[in-house]
Amino acid sequence: MAFINEGVKQIDVNELKKILKDKPKNTVIIDVREREEYEAFHIPGIPLIPMHNIPNILEELKSDKEYIFVCRSGSRSHHVARFLIENGIKEAHNFYGGMLTWDDEVKTGLENVVTDVSKLYQ
Repeated sequence: MAFINEGVKQIDVNELKKILKDKPKNTVIIDVREREEYEAFHIPGIPLIPMHNIPNILEELKSDKEYIFVCRSGSRSHHVARFLIENGIKEAHNFYGGMLTWDDEVKTGLENVVTDVSKLYQ
């Protein structure tokens, strides 16, 4: 069940699974862990933009989209969501508990490393 922490909506594992199943067109899910962490395992289909790259792409993110950020424990992704909210993107949420709580399918390898932000919206 979602709750708010420091102004950031926290999405739990069951809510994230439902979002992944429903695939709402307005929602973009991004893994913000480091490349090595993502390569070891990640949620299938979710693209990677490491946390340290987020400030560099801020102006390319569409403010009319909903974003959910994923990391190992939910700490880095919470900080990314809060950073986006502070910079005008109102619908930025955190996957609470992160990959430590993910109990479904994972993939290995560098499936979807984002080099062109516009591809997030295709």
